[in-house]
Amino acid sequence: MYFIKTPFWLRALYPSCTWRIPTKEKVIYLSFDDGPHPIVTPFVLEQLAKYNAKASFFCIGKNVAENTSIFNQIIQEGHVVGNHTQNHLNGWNTKTETYIQNIELAAEKINSNLFRPPYGRITIAQIKQIKNNLALPQKIIMWDVLSGDFDISISGEKCTNNVIKYAKAGSIIVFHDSSKAWNRLSVALPTVLEYFSKEGYQFRALV
Repeated sequence: MYFIKTPFWLRALYPSCTWRIPTKEKVIYLSFDDGPHPIVTPFVLEQLAKYNAKASFFCIGKNVAENTSIFNQIIQEGHVVGNHTQNHLNGWNTKTETYIQNIELAAEKINSNLFRPPYGRITIAQIKQIKNNLALPQKIIMWDVLSGDFDISISGEKCTNNVIKYAKAGSIIVFHDSSKAWNRLSVALPTVLEYFSKEGYQFRALV
């Protein structure tokens, strides 16, 4: 079970995390989790370039090590990178010490002040440990809208509709540059970019 639109009560449980960006400007914040991927990430970069769109890529440390040139391309093209742990750990199922060490390991390759917990699953104790360690990324980024591209039971058109229906000014939207999401992402992303561009929106990276 997952929420396409993040409910208020869930945001209230983690008030120190960033769920959306308060703004009246027509700006949305696309983000991509789990890369870099040798096929999917270049596709994403190509689509973003067509609309002069900037985005945020929350990268897994081991994938950065395996796809260094693509990781560097993300940065060279003006996008922002974030830490998504070294091995895509689920914070709810991981001891705090192990979790923090895994973020530290990823941080050796990913120079960023942004962190997104895989699955959005992190404990209050883990958040406190991150905040108390200034060597770790201090901004914990969640999201306002999930595209659902990781869900193999739905279509790319459904992912598109999820974003178009719920995204608004200041929304942080999650896609995945992963092989699992590819069939849905490849349909949804071009349409989302075209739709919101025609509506007068800009796409910015998180800072």
